[in-house]
Amino acid sequence: MTNGAALPTVDFCGTEVTRLIVGGNQLRGYSHQSDQLDREMVEYYTCENAVRLLFECEKNGINTMLSRADEIIFNLIRTYREQGGTMRWIGQTATEFPDPFENIRQIASLNPIAIYHHGSQTDILWKEGRIDEMRDCLKAMRDTGHPAGVGTHMPEVLRYVEEHDWHVDFYMACVYNISKVRRQSVLAGGEPVEEPFDDPDREIMCEFIRSTSKPCLAFKVLGAGRKCESRETIREAFQFAFDNIKPTDAVVVGVFQKYKDQVAENCSLVRDVLTGGA
Repeated sequence: MTNGAALPTVDFCGTEVTRLIVGGNQLRGYSHQSDQLDREMVEYYTCENAVRLLFECEKNGINTMLSRADEIIFNLIRTYREQGGTMRWIGQTATEFPDPFENIRQIASLNPIAIYHHGSQTDILWKEGRIDEMRDCLKAMRDTGHPAGVGTHMPEVLRYVEEHDWHVDFYMACVYNISKVRRQSVLAGGEPVEEPFDDPDREIMCEFIRSTSKPCLAFKVLGAGRKCESRETIREAFQFAFDNIKPTDAVVVGVFQKYKDQVAENCSLVRDVLTGGA
């Protein structure tokens, strides 16, 4: 049973997914706001609370989750499925693993519907002139029999991949180019930095998203909480995203359930936006 009408779906690389996918950054303490909020998220999202979140997503009509693929997430997925969870999973490579190919094999063993290359690591490879090294990882993903994707915060990366006709199945595209500054995952040894969330970046990434025939998953559409001052600002951010991506694309939004039911609110607003409600 779901709360309200079912969320609209699209065909994503051969699998039906809801146009709102729940993200996993908050489950691992990535607020993109402050160290204090990062710690609060880690403390709140015990395995029990994370499993509860996923069942809340199911109840509200979301059928797909997306997250990084590390040991904590592996345990979460196993526990959730053992309790009857049915949501599909899209796995992101975790850059702290010394052997990326073993990480890909681990992801594949948990039956994801797709695998993609971590966006921040993609951006680092681009800036260092090593972007073509990523092709071996993409091949390893395809060799598992799963759709392979490229994640990035930089539209120029995706334009390069398209122009060079890489064999990829989808793109995980951030609507804010927070990689205009040097960034690296804290778990991979990076230091916290002030990230830019500049609204004009949204137009640039969405222009690319509309130009490609490949499925795109747009993320950080709420600006990592910066568009969440009120229900109306959240709705406006969802409206912008869905108005500017293809009808065959989806958005990925993480939630922090500690203070209010963000899952129910997001699902209500997305239904409203996609069905033209007032």
